[in-house]
Amino acid sequence: MSAGQAFAVVVQRIEIRKLRHGDNLILGFSIGGGIDQDPGQNPFSDDKTDKGIYVTRISQRGPAEEAGLRMGDKIMQVNGWDMTMVTHDQARKRLTKKNEDVVRLLVTRKSLEEAVKHSMGSYPRQ
Repeated sequence: MSAGQAFAVVVQRIEIRKLRHGDNLILGFSIGGGIDQDPGQNPFSDDKTDKGIYVTRISQRGPAEEAGLRMGDKIMQVNGWDMTMVTHDQARKRLTKKNEDVVRLLVTRKSLEEAVKHSMGSYPRQ
């Protein structure tokens, strides 16, 4: 395996408190993907058949950035709802529900850092 492929996939739980702006609740990020979209157009996916929901943009100093969400994160769940087989519109609606001030995400993220730690055997011994 070459150094260019040394990525570990880490699972992150992220809680975003929406920012109230007038009548709107702002999350501070944009998504791409969905089962109704062309997965070949997704710059964050190595597997060009992956129809998952990905974070494509993050607003500086917005709620998502403050919570630790990153561009390229793949959204697996929103408040317990499975997001692996949804349309783009279903995903957007799940994220922007008016009566929810907090969004709990389960995301997967490729992490070079974790892969390096793992290859160096620096995990704490149990």
